[in-house]
Amino acid sequence: MAEHLAIDGRVHAAILRTVVERGFAPGVDELAAGLGVDAGAIAASLARLVDNHAVVLQPGRLEPWIVHPFALSPTTVWVEGRDRGWWAPCMWCALGIGALVGDARIHARLGGEREAVTFTVRDGEVDGDGVVHFLRPPRDAWDNVVDWCANVQPFGSSADVDAWCARHGRRRGSVHPVAQVADLARRWYGRHLDPDWKKWTTAEAQEIFGAAGLAGEFWAVDTTSGRF
Repeated sequence: MAEHLAIDGRVHAAILRTVVERGFAPGVDELAAGLGVDAGAIAASLARLVDNHAVVLQPGRLEPWIVHPFALSPTTVWVEGRDRGWWAPCMWCALGIGALVGDARIHARLGGEREAVTFTVRDGEVDGDGVVHFLRPPRDAWDNVVDWCANVQPFGSSADVDAWCARHGRRRGSVHPVAQVADLARRWYGRHLDPDWKKWTTAEAQEIFGAAGLAGEFWAVDTTSGRF
């Protein structure tokens, strides 16, 4: 088990470092050569990372689709760095990319609709007003993580969230200032490039939510079950 955790952390870190540096993920053979293991060990590690909710693969392929906080296919959120840019699955992830790469500009659309909005991240701090709406509780994220992330959207105000929910027949979730979500992103994603990274346990996830000031039933998770 310890051996699996060690290689899984190295595989995860190698994927993320390559995405940060080149903008796309390495293939199985490149990972195997870089880590000095065979392709079968990489395939087994990717399977465990999928089971552990650390990586989402393209259906039927050993090809990363989402490695939070990065998306590897186009989304409505683009993070512009100094030398390159990245897609993010959602605003939380976009702020997480900012926490990992340093200064960045986040390009999104309010509520995923027509109006463009930009947020600037400097030294992990976000410059820009507005709120972020989490439609569904985090404990439900892995029921369908693509859809869950797609519904973590920026808005100009809490009233705008209410209007959006009415337009789309959605029940309002939890709304928080962008600065608070940036704090959550720093706490959540700050160690994701470390080679000894491991997925947060549910108890650790609950602690992180609390440290970022996110409390109440919406943010409650079952702290007796596995990793988040």
